[in-house]
Amino acid sequence: MRPASALLALLPFAPTVWGRIKYLGVALAGIDFGCDIDGSCPLDTVQIPLSTHGGPDGEGQMKHWVKNYDMNMFRLSSTWQFLTNDNLGGKLDKKNFGIFDELMQACLDTGAYCIIDIHNFARYDGGIIGQGGPTDEVFADLLTQLTKKYPDNEKVAFGLMNEPHDIDINRWGETCQVAVNAIRAAETTDHMILLPGTNFTNVETFIITGSADALHKVTNPDGSHDNLFFDFHKYLDENNSGTHETCTTDNVEAYGRMADWLREHDRKAIISESGATMDETCFERFCRQNEFINENIDVFEGFIGWGAGAFAEDYLLSLTPKSDGDGTFVDNRLMTECIVKPFGAKAQAKPTTTKKTTTHHHTSTKATSTEPTSTGTSSTITSAPPQPTETGDSEEVTEDSAAASAGVSFFTILLSFLIITFM
Repeated sequence: MRPASALLALLPFAPTVWGRIKYLGVALAGIDFGCDIDGSCPLDTVQIPLSTHGGPDGEGQMKHWVKNYDMNMFRLSSTWQFLTNDNLGGKLDKKNFGIFDELMQACLDTGAYCIIDIHNFARYDGGIIGQGGPTDEVFADLLTQLTKKYPDNEKVAFGLMNEPHDIDINRWGETCQVAVNAIRAAETTDHMILLPGTNFTNVETFIITGSADALHKVTNPDGSHDNLFFDFHKYLDENNSGTHETCTTDNVEAYGRMADWLREHDRKAIISESGATMDETCFERFCRQNEFINENIDVFEGFIGWGAGAFAEDYLLSLTPKSDGDGTFVDNRLMTECIVKPFGAKAQAKPTTTKKTTTHHHTSTKATSTEPTSTGTSSTITSAPPQPTETGDSEEVTEDSAAASAGVSFFTILLSFLIITFM
């Protein structure tokens, strides 16, 4: 064996360089308020997360997170009804879309990626898209209109739909293919597109519900998967609804299984919604979940915490920073300890090697859904509503040291130098 070959053989045993996840941010809710999981989304419950429209300062929140933590992705919720002024199959409403575009421009002005989140649960007033409700073509027309508003801005991303549930997943895969084709036909640059599965796009059941296989078949017109990401959600309470104060799981096993599947199929994913409460059980389990995600950023490229925007500071899952209206913000303990700390305050190196995962062991409410859990049994799932609870003390954040990562990076650089020298 040549010296270079011998050194190359050591590479699989080199420590993986865990850096910061590629995309990190927060969901800004408000326009979606009142939207039920049957896709009924009234217009009179909308709260615009912009101070210029009498709401909270969502623009200031985004600027704060970008400036202090280098956050670079925000998920902006709307509803189909709001965008078209409740005119199914109609054009984007000039006034309502204009308001949403103000939020988009505030996001884009920070330099971050901005995900358009259509928060309708794969439905419009009870009818499932492509399955007895709006046709694929009507849905595609909405996406075409949106794409043409931002045809050449690569920082605009499309979350095809928030939390589909109780659907024929193979038929939904066909709907997603029509949607992808529509976006690609209308754009002049390749936008990121997030593909959600059934059962509220729950990462724990993404494989067993057939979501992974069905959505793996969705491609770009050229047959590639470039900029097509799987879209995962996951809460930590007893029924994955985000409506209970206690966190009962850290989701490590669920994310571990999914990470292995993604590596085997050469796919990437973004966790576009996950959150927890200020209960002490969540500081243990939510923090651990996010540490694990950040240890597997070769497949999990993005994480977005739920939620802020128009949410009050005492909302059960609030990440809304405290503000006195003077342009300054103080994040709560959940943000600083379980999002900023695990994912890193500043961007660092991405992982240089991959490895097999080893595991240690939604936004409104009226209806419920019964779909399979990871064990094959049924579980009642509800989507998380806005609701108040007591919050913990707010605190300022300090940056973590990057010494450990730097040490591992030095080892890898040294090993690479030796390889080049002996080749």
